[in-house]
Amino acid sequence: MSKTPESESEQTWLVFPRRNLQARLRLFCFPYAGGAASVFRQWAEGAPQEIEVVAIQLPGRENRWREPAVASMCEVIEPLRESILPCLGLPFAFFGHSLGALVAFELARLLHRRSDPQPIQLFVSGRRAPQLPPRRPPVHALPDAELVDFLRRLNGIPQEILGNQEVMSLFLPVIRADFSVNETYSYAAEQTLECPIWAFGGLEDSEVDRESLEAWDRHTAASFSVRMFPGDHFYLHANRTPLTRLIFHRLLASLRR
Repeated sequence: MSKTPESESEQTWLVFPRRNLQARLRLFCFPYAGGAASVFRQWAEGAPQEIEVVAIQLPGRENRWREPAVASMCEVIEPLRESILPCLGLPFAFFGHSLGALVAFELARLLHRRSDPQPIQLFVSGRRAPQLPPRRPPVHALPDAELVDFLRRLNGIPQEILGNQEVMSLFLPVIRADFSVNETYSYAAEQTLECPIWAFGGLEDSEVDRESLEAWDRHTAASFSVRMFPGDHFYLHANRTPLTRLIFHRLLASLRR
C-alpha cells in the first residue's frame, strides 16, 4: 500500500475531497489564480474507483485563509514538492488550469531534476505554453478598481462577489499574489518531460488560443495532443463532465498498458 500523508504539515498543501484507499492512480489537480481546492470537489465525486483526486491548496484560501499568499513560483513548488512526495507511491498525473497548469509543469520539472517519481501524464488547460511571451502587461500591481475591472472581463468570478467590497478586501491580496506568481515567472529551457502532455482550452478564450496551446508540444518527448471545448477561459466549469470523462479515460488507459 502506498504511503499517504499523516501529519498536518504534510497535508497543508493537499486536500483529499474523497479518500479512496483502493485507488491505483492519483490525479493531482492545480487550481487557477484565485481558485481553491474546492474547485475539484465534484471531480473527486465523479472519479472512477481506480482514481483518487487530490486537490492542491495554496496558502491564503479556504482552510489556509490565515496564511499569507505566496507571490513567486519558487515559494510554491519547493514546499509543494515536500508535501506531495509522500503521496507518490502510486502512479500519478497532474492537471492544472491557467496558473495551475504552469505550477503543475514547473513541479513536474522540479521532480525530474531531483530524480523523484515522475507523473505518467500532464494535463495543461487554459494556459499559453510557458516559453511564449505574455500577451498583455502585468496586472498584479494594478489599483484595486482596475484589477476588479480586469477580473470582471475574465468572467470567472460572479458579479455579486466582485461588487462586495468586504469579500473583495479579503480576495484581492490572494489574486494579486497568484497573478504575481504567473507574471514574475521566468521560463528557462530544460530537458523535456518524458510523460505525454494533453493541452485543453476554450474556443472563445481571448487569453489562450489553440496555437498557444499547441506550443506545449516542445515540452514532452512522448505524445502530445490538443482538445478544444466550447466556452471562454473558464470553459472547464460548464464542460466539467466531458473534460473529466476524457481525462479519466486516458488515465485508465494508461493503467491497462
